[in-house]
Amino acid sequence: MHKRLVNHCTIALSLIPDGPILIKSGKEGADPTKPDMEFVETYHAGGKTIYLPGSSLKGAIRAHAERIVRTVGSDQRPTDDSSQLWANDPLNDKYDYLPDNKSGKLGAEIYKLSSFTDQLFGNTSIASRIRIEDAYPDEEAQPVKKEERNGVAIDRVFGSVAVGPFNYQVCTAGEFKTKIHLKNFTLAQLGLIGLVLRDLNDGWFGIGFAKSRGLGTVQVKLDSAVVQYPSCEIRDNQIHDFGQQKRWANNTLLGAGEFLALEEAKRYGFLTDQNQEDRQDTSVLAKKMQLTFGLENNPLDIDIGVQLSWHGNDETGVPNLFQCAVQSWSKVLKVERTAA
Repeated sequence: MHKRLVNHCTIALSLIPDGPILIKSGKEGADPTKPDMEFVETYHAGGKTIYLPGSSLKGAIRAHAERIVRTVGSDQRPTDDSSQLWANDPLNDKYDYLPDNKSGKLGAEIYKLSSFTDQLFGNTSIASRIRIEDAYPDEEAQPVKKEERNGVAIDRVFGSVAVGPFNYQVCTAGEFKTKIHLKNFTLAQLGLIGLVLRDLNDGWFGIGFAKSRGLGTVQVKLDSAVVQYPSCEIRDNQIHDFGQQKRWANNTLLGAGEFLALEEAKRYGFLTDQNQEDRQDTSVLAKKMQLTFGLENNPLDIDIGVQLSWHGNDETGVPNLFQCAVQSWSKVLKVERTAA
């Protein structure tokens, strides 16, 4: 299945500091006038700027996603082969339960045996379904503000200063734009990402340095989301799939499981019961996919491919997409609980 592209989702969002944040540079500079801990920097849009690395964002998102999954599941492999492994133990798991993939013919079995979070974020044997871009500041929306702070490390035995004083650089204002891409995703996986972004916005976890000391909280502004089905077309106000000769209503949100034949779905471990389809009805109508290439103001429609679009942070915008996807996440939980 993963050699094909059956669906793709792009979520555009902005991260706004809700207090000081710091993602440290890996090396200390030679300039004595600069703080001991500097914000990571890069060249973007013709100048040097601070930014939020996609790797840092993905690490924080994955850690909280696994926290959510372990709350409802376990990181212990079930004895029943029909049950889902929710999240693995990254400190002790050697992935010895995964078959050797040198032949290249065991992708479905590896995917099925991998944990729910590994199926989304990847492991040593399967690639990640999710990609997060670096977040760069949008100076037109809100200028970036940086400041320096001082700190010390206290000896917990004697109560005296153990290390320091030292100073560090933080960002206290700005708007950092990024995109999250998911490919060949199930709606349950998309729903889990929605829950993680909700918790990030609510301050349940942070990003970067010194999160336990009040740094790292951000607000999440959902700008837009597009879900695309490259192998489909709009015909007679319905979504038609070329490969499987399937069709759905033009307001249907489709997960990867909908594009698989029954036997293939079983090999990958997707839900296959009539009442457990990987789809949800939405308030958005599907349209033809668009061709941009610099034509954002006047995109061109093409005959192959279907897309659904959400805009804005209100109840009819991107949150509506996550609301539909979370229903599938809830359905997966109920099925696994019943099986257990």
